[in-house]
Amino acid sequence: MSTESVDVQRFLDEQPFSAFQWLVFVLCFFIMLVDGFDTAAIGYIAPSLLAEWGIARSALGPVLSAALFGLAGGGLIAGPLADRFGRKRVIVVAVLIFGLGCLASSLADSLDGLVVMRCITGVGLGAAMPNGVTLLSEYAPSTRRAILTNAMFCGFPLGAALGGFLAAWMIPLWGWRSVLLLGGIAPLALVVVLAFTLPESVRYLVAQRQPVERIRAVLRRIAKNAEQAADFVLTEQKPAAGERKGLAMVLSRDYLSGSVMLWIAYFMGLVIFYSLINWMPVLFKDAGLSPKDATLIAALFPLGGIGAIVSGWLMDRFNADRVVAACYGLAALAIFAIGQAAGKVGLLVVVVFAAGVFMNTAQSSMGSLAAAFYPTAGRATGVAWMIGIGRFGGIAGSFLVAELALRQLGFSEIFMVVSIAGVAGAVALLVKQMLHPETPAERVATQNEALAH
Repeated sequence: MSTESVDVQRFLDEQPFSAFQWLVFVLCFFIMLVDGFDTAAIGYIAPSLLAEWGIARSALGPVLSAALFGLAGGGLIAGPLADRFGRKRVIVVAVLIFGLGCLASSLADSLDGLVVMRCITGVGLGAAMPNGVTLLSEYAPSTRRAILTNAMFCGFPLGAALGGFLAAWMIPLWGWRSVLLLGGIAPLALVVVLAFTLPESVRYLVAQRQPVERIRAVLRRIAKNAEQAADFVLTEQKPAAGERKGLAMVLSRDYLSGSVMLWIAYFMGLVIFYSLINWMPVLFKDAGLSPKDATLIAALFPLGGIGAIVSGWLMDRFNADRVVAACYGLAALAIFAIGQAAGKVGLLVVVVFAAGVFMNTAQSSMGSLAAAFYPTAGRATGVAWMIGIGRFGGIAGSFLVAELALRQLGFSEIFMVVSIAGVAGAVALLVKQMLHPETPAERVATQNEALAH
């Protein structure tokens, strides 16, 4: 390397993946892990709330959806804040907020109090996830970005699954409050680690024209030859929409149609995720399973998110829109099959896990898909708005099953209706590919750029 200007993404692409980059990966993975645990915890304690507080099932709707309103708000404000003030600052504050919120939820003594605390928790959860994904993607080599981002995103469904297994063990021993107590302590411990070890995005530093010495100090932790660079530049292959940044870029003519398709797909994915993660324990219990078996089988659904690693490998090599669309379509088939497996425990285990593999793989892949769609100046906003708007799908999903049950739909009919959302998500991504086609040549060019998500 000479003393000339160095392109940051080319530098990242040419160096071996360093211990410093693995540190970023691990920290972001743990952000996703505690995020998933805290997000799903309310669904696992729902049957205990019904029994202990003597409330009607319909009263669970506001409790289950309260965090999602916060998640939507947190996602919508976190992206623009991160594009302005940096990814790290927003992440640390966000994890602190949802840790304190979950801790306070464990002390709630009324339904209204629990709703308020879950909403506050959701603000932090909604702000942490998109910025964790963006930060990691901005440290990733182009040819490994999707697989690394998807692998990191696996922390979310694994955290949600861990919550189910721990809830099945903890609730009989210490009650439902113990689950929320653990969900508060873990992120607060993580905040301390993040504050001292998580770096700021190097792409963000270059985009904000931070001092060369600061950028060089970060890149030197990846490779010593960064010391020889006199200056650092950022080259984008994606159109920059003029001088627009943040939300103005996301909503510009160049990006609006693709943004809407991403919003629709993520929205539909969360309709499915929260319909099932919140209501499967109750539905399975009503179908004749014991409360413990219902919780354990339901926990297999988020555990299926490990399939995102395979999806990331495929996305780095083939058309990413079509790969993720196929996952949504297969998820729809598997969810329909759950409704046909009532009373057959062995088959139910298989189809719940299969639905989790395809659904969580699709949803976990949306982060890297969105990151690849936007340039650095609007990436955090683009990813965060996709996730923030998509959270309203989670709200819809939380109320959907309650409404279907109120209308006297049976077990199989409920899962059939939920599966339609998977078909809609697949169609949205195929439309995105039609409106913003990615050719093999463009894929190669993109791999030489500097993006993230």
